[in-house]
Amino acid sequence: MTEPSYLAAVRESYDTVADDYAVLVKAPSELDPLSRSMLTAFAELVRASDRGPVADLGCGPGRVTAHMAGLGVSVFGIDVSPKMIELARNAYPDLRFSVGSMSALEIEDDTLGGILAYYSTHHTPPELLPVVFAEFHRTLAPGGHLLLAGHVGTGEHRRPAHGYGGHPVSYTSHRLPTHQLAELLNQAGFTIAAQLVQEPDEKLNWKFASFLAYKADYRGASLTS
Repeated sequence: MTEPSYLAAVRESYDTVADDYAVLVKAPSELDPLSRSMLTAFAELVRASDRGPVADLGCGPGRVTAHMAGLGVSVFGIDVSPKMIELARNAYPDLRFSVGSMSALEIEDDTLGGILAYYSTHHTPPELLPVVFAEFHRTLAPGGHLLLAGHVGTGEHRRPAHGYGGHPVSYTSHRLPTHQLAELLNQAGFTIAAQLVQEPDEKLNWKFASFLAYKADYRGASLTS
């Protein structure tokens, strides 16, 4: 499969800002209570279902991956940026990290117990999200769970030219309405079990949404099966 053209800009930008990003990005322990609760609920669900490991897609420097491991989840991280993966491996040598793209995962069908996509799909152009969500669905085991979380809204947003730490970046973020993301997940074959929308406040600059979804097993199993 030919790599989508937008990934080159994303990879180059995150390779450039990786060191500063790793310093500035919040650790999961610093997130608001609602965001932390969704991560905890996801961890509990994938442990209970026991369908396979969790892939943290767009793992960046690995902080959320390590948080999942601390919650008792068998987890590994994938990111398109080699520099981010280098930082993650150095910080958490006991966990597995690899370079890869969520639009073409090198993971066999029906093998993951969970997928965590935390602030990681917003660089994907909306017309390509069905490809990404199809990969999520393909690789999840029947009964597996997905936590998709990120900013929602409308339009394209570009990181200021100075980027992180004064470094230039060239990626675009795409924000879609909550209902559109939900529809795309449903079209990909997911059943949404819970949805949390957080309004902007002193800690959140943009509206934020989290989706807990699952891939039904061949017997139509529910989220708690």
